[in-house]
Amino acid sequence: MQPDFPAIAALDTFAIIASAPGEKVDFVSRFFAPRAGIPEDPVTGSAHCTLAPYWSARLRKTSLIASQLSARGGELRCEMAGERVLISGATVEYLRGEISVGA
Repeated sequence: MQPDFPAIAALDTFAIIASAPGEKVDFVSRFFAPRAGIPEDPVTGSAHCTLAPYWSARLRKTSLIASQLSARGGELRCEMAGERVLISGATVEYLRGEISVGA
């Protein structure tokens, strides 16, 4: 898939998710959000909170392996836990900080 990024950016939508059955994983996806300043997100956990229930029902499985096929890409393990989706996978720490909220 060779996305037309200018055409995607011109759409009147916040984000687009493309997904299909995978050959070596349960499903694959790509996530585009140019209106949020993200032409293509490398690996999108929030998108898998929607994709996992869809593919879980379609494949009749509660444990799924997903692959996001961006240039950097990544593999996610998605587990259905009632109405929640538990997501795990390898990560790279890129930021550490502390936030204080209060008066």
